[in-house]
Amino acid sequence: MSVEFLSKEQSQRYARQLALPEIGEAGQRRLLAGRVLLIGVGGLGSPAGYYLAAAGIGTLGLVDGDTLDLSNLQRQIAHTTADLGRAKVESAARAFTALNPDVQIKAHNLRLTAENAPGLFKEYDFIIDATDNFESKFLIAGTCHNADKPYSHAGILKYIGQTLTVIPGQTACLRCVFDELPPGNKAPPQGPLGVVPGVIGTIQATEAIKYLLGFGDLLTDRLLAYDALRLEFRSVRIKRNPDCFLCRETTGSPVTT
Repeated sequence: MSVEFLSKEQSQRYARQLALPEIGEAGQRRLLAGRVLLIGVGGLGSPAGYYLAAAGIGTLGLVDGDTLDLSNLQRQIAHTTADLGRAKVESAARAFTALNPDVQIKAHNLRLTAENAPGLFKEYDFIIDATDNFESKFLIAGTCHNADKPYSHAGILKYIGQTLTVIPGQTACLRCVFDELPPGNKAPPQGPLGVVPGVIGTIQATEAIKYLLGFGDLLTDRLLAYDALRLEFRSVRIKRNPDCFLCRETTGSPVTT
């Protein structure tokens, strides 16, 4: 949505951001005009969505086909015990709207597929991959590549989190790092420690905000890994792979796997 000037209430709500010289009123208007699609509103998507809503992202799309289970609440902070059995996009939309009614929430109670992803993605400026499986992550990477949409990848396991920002056609992508789907693991899940996706999801929100504002250094060509046990961050430089399944493709036929 286009915003020509901030209301008195908006000036008060976003006062601390307006005070930052790199943002100011012009930057806040850009955020209010921004459109971010959040795929998954669980451990990663909950903190990302909260901070995007708080920052005043104009339109926040939510995609998730799951309902809330009791075991989710240890890390999925957009939901409460009262939401058990409800669609996650509904409880997340309610939480984000309660925090900031300025934000237009578009809730899509569905599972992302190769058929519906292109139509969903085209309406947004930046995509956040907050999913919990590599099949969805590869689908998101392929769809973003075809649609030329920047995105933030993230993954978590036990006490470890990782994240990477991708500008298709310009920077290393997810498939430059992970050439093939990792083998399936049918063992019962171990973790994660609930605060780990909180740390990584917040970084994903930061990347979306920086992209929309057009300042700062994005987390491109670097895979950032976080180890909660060591309380250590490690940044690994990565390069575009000339043999990458996505990056070697032309912009012709869709790539979805």
